[in-house]
Amino acid sequence: MSITQITPIDALEFLKQNKNSILIDVRTSEEFNFVGFVDSSSFDNRMTLIPWQTLPLMEENKQFAIQIEESLKKIFPNNNIKDLHLLFLCRTSARSNNSAQYVKNLGYKNSYNITNGFEGELDKNQQRGKINGWKANQLPWKQR
Repeated sequence: MSITQITPIDALEFLKQNKNSILIDVRTSEEFNFVGFVDSSSFDNRMTLIPWQTLPLMEENKQFAIQIEESLKKIFPNNNIKDLHLLFLCRTSARSNNSAQYVKNLGYKNSYNITNGFEGELDKNQQRGKINGWKANQLPWKQR
């Protein structure tokens, strides 16, 4: 079962159009707070942060499945959560692809990986956010 790949631009449009969709940011809370995060106001703030891995050793979040279920039930109390459209985002799209595959294996039917993630690939100066990904596409985002 392969995961549907979706570009950041298409992901934003999908989130705006589909009320049964949610953006799941799987970066660490440190990345989320210090690098920036998606401004979800244009799609009714249907977004949650659930780290796929945790610092300091970047170990797999053993509570991931439980946290996904609890978060979805809270945001969509009247929906069958297994039918929702789950769009996963991380820094460059590796962790998000893995987490999307993981939830698909748990029985969630509509799992998407946002290609190139929030920051995208490194440029010639070893900086992210300039070539591809959410930020490089100048999509709405914030920083604390």
